[in-house]
Amino acid sequence: MAIKLIANYSKRLGLPGYSSHQFSVSVETELVTTDDVAAESERLYQRLQSTVDEQILHTGFVPPADYGMDPPADSTKSVTSRDNPTNVTQVASWQRGPAWKCSDKQKDLILKLVEEHRLDKADIEALAVERFGKGVRLLNKVEASGLIDEMLETYGGGQRHDQGKRGDNSAYSGNRKGRAA
Repeated sequence: MAIKLIANYSKRLGLPGYSSHQFSVSVETELVTTDDVAAESERLYQRLQSTVDEQILHTGFVPPADYGMDPPADSTKSVTSRDNPTNVTQVASWQRGPAWKCSDKQKDLILKLVEEHRLDKADIEALAVERFGKGVRLLNKVEASGLIDEMLETYGGGQRHDQGKRGDNSAYSGNRKGRAA
């Protein structure tokens, strides 16, 4: 009666940027007697280990540390306007440019508040950069929620302003002047 001996060896190698590579090898063999099980297991383990170790040395693509992250905020040029004398990152056109990262409803509400209150888009862009270090289009859902809360508190917003205040449970935790931390 033949005995099947199945052996596998796997190794995972951690790489920079939360990346990793893994290599695995499996072997199946038949033994004639049970006398050879210990020796054959040891032989297979050493062979599989050396094979995996040789192959895993060739890591292939290793992503840089900032791979998949948003571009740094300081990579855009600074602009100074007469209405807003402080330097802010370049104000992107809200009609074209990178896709909005927040939800469509948040985008629509931000644009609606800007239109209804005749706000300068450059001022709202500057506010986003001041609070979050990036422009309005690059805000994620939590950051956009914080911007919307601030816009509603500053400029009003009808029904949501009265009923939808988040108080201490706000998703926005920026340093607003006059607000207790």
